[in-house]
Amino acid sequence: MIEKGGDYKQQLRRGLRTSAQPRAGKEGVSRVIWKDKGCADRTTMTTPAGSGTGFGSVSWWGLSPAVDLQAESPPVDADSQADTEHETPELNVLLLGSVDGRHLLRTLARAALWPRRRFHFYVLENNLEAVARHVLIFSLALEDPEKMGLQERSETFLEVWGNALLRPPVAAFVRAQAGRLAHLVPEPDRLAEQLPWLSLGALKFRERDALEAVFRFWAGGEKGPEAFPMSRLWDSRLRQYLGSRYDARRGVSDWDLHMKLHDRGARVIHTREFRRWRDTGVAFELRDSSAYHVPNRTLASGRLLSHRGERVAARGYWGDIATGPFVAFGIEADDETLLKTSNGQPVKTAGEITEHNVAELFREMAAWGRPRAAQGDSEQVQGGAEGSPEPAAPAPEPFTVHFLSLGSAHTLHHKSCYKGQFQLLYVACGMVHLLSPELGACVAPGGRLIVELAQFLVDLRQEQLQAFSSRVGELAQAAGFAPQLGGKPSDMFARFYKAGDSAPSHEDPAVESGTPPPEFLAPPIEATDPPPEDRTQPLEPGTPPPEPLKLTSDSQASLLEAPVPPTGSQAPKSESQTVPPETKSPTPEI
Repeated sequence: MIEKGGDYKQQLRRGLRTSAQPRAGKEGVSRVIWKDKGCADRTTMTTPAGSGTGFGSVSWWGLSPAVDLQAESPPVDADSQADTEHETPELNVLLLGSVDGRHLLRTLARAALWPRRRFHFYVLENNLEAVARHVLIFSLALEDPEKMGLQERSETFLEVWGNALLRPPVAAFVRAQAGRLAHLVPEPDRLAEQLPWLSLGALKFRERDALEAVFRFWAGGEKGPEAFPMSRLWDSRLRQYLGSRYDARRGVSDWDLHMKLHDRGARVIHTREFRRWRDTGVAFELRDSSAYHVPNRTLASGRLLSHRGERVAARGYWGDIATGPFVAFGIEADDETLLKTSNGQPVKTAGEITEHNVAELFREMAAWGRPRAAQGDSEQVQGGAEGSPEPAAPAPEPFTVHFLSLGSAHTLHHKSCYKGQFQLLYVACGMVHLLSPELGACVAPGGRLIVELAQFLVDLRQEQLQAFSSRVGELAQAAGFAPQLGGKPSDMFARFYKAGDSAPSHEDPAVESGTPPPEFLAPPIEATDPPPEDRTQPLEPGTPPPEPLKLTSDSQASLLEAPVPPTGSQAPKSESQTVPPETKSPTPEI
């Protein structure tokens, strides 16, 4: 135990080293039979065992703050970008491993502050469970306000997105939405009618079948808590991750929080909320703690494991148990009062900031659509006064989310519809191994590249973070990009532009500060303040990435002694999604 007085760091180190060994055995492992479309009659083992590291091998939330993708993209060029059919400039963005849609949500929320633009988001993930969560999150964010109020939507989002356990009303909402989506996925016409913003046309037929199976599992296709015993799986992951330090897990969480996350810029994460999440998986406790007892099935994923000499499909929790979902919306805010400190301590916690930011985000998304509809009505009335006008053509959908096939990163450049198509390429740190000249060919001349760094991966030491950043620069240069100069240095993102053109001016507001052009700074009437910021193919092994960024659960290799986290169940470890398989003690050497 930690004594009073003395050097806190030394006492904490001693406390971490004096714990008993955990109980041996295969705790938290159960065998169930599950029958899903495309995966029928397979013996499935539910197990918490992942790669043995804090981030496992699947990512469920981003580990970097949400960014406005318009601020990261080149300025609008109306002459070259205007769409001949809609006469509206378009922004085409390719995102690899964005996982939770936070960047897309923030971009849409802030769209009213920029010149009007039609968005096409092309999302590529490593597992179909992440695709399903994208669809569920956007369905929730765009829910009719008459059916679900702002506060209820915000709270439901936080619980589904970041909690391992749900309240019964939220679990009922997930079952209802999942059942609806399971019926829409195999029917393209109904899907286009009810979810016009969603495009699944690039997915293979077997991927759509697997996606439907994910939704059916969420909808309660397998009854009973044993189908996904989240509390037991979480505890077993902790035991495997901490090993002999399990009995000192509070000291471990304090060390990771104070010595790593706080030092790296996440000081608003409070000890109490971080401990609670580490122990139970509940990050956002919006009601009494006893209300959270229903497993969050959206955090389940599958993979192939070797069991008694045979390969079996396993379902379990292989997500983050080290950093938590606090970074995406909880460490930055447009309202600076939320980041104030008193006596050197933050006044608000990361959970409170997240609640505020998500509520503002959803409010701005709702406000964004209203002026557009009002404008269309006024034009129609005005036309009628002039006499015999033809009915105005329906306005195009403001954005479309295209989900790409899981393994298509290396083949996109072969299709003319993708080559030179994107003004912006976003790569999560767990997908950096996919950054190649072929992928760079998909970016238009003058386009931008933003790469998520591993700043909040608690299993990485400082020298490993620096080595990772250096490696990112090497891969970006090999892919045809050059560092973007003039902007503020960032430990969370690395920014590049497509080489071959003159370097972007550091005075470009969309490059340096992300501030909309002055003529668009006045928000609309509805928004007086700008908003704050697989199914993994479980039965198919993933393709090992080229380059030394690949880190499997079997090999503890390092990239210049900097392991890289995977985003999907087969991909390398990711920051925004997953962390390197380093089973060493989180205590850095002193």
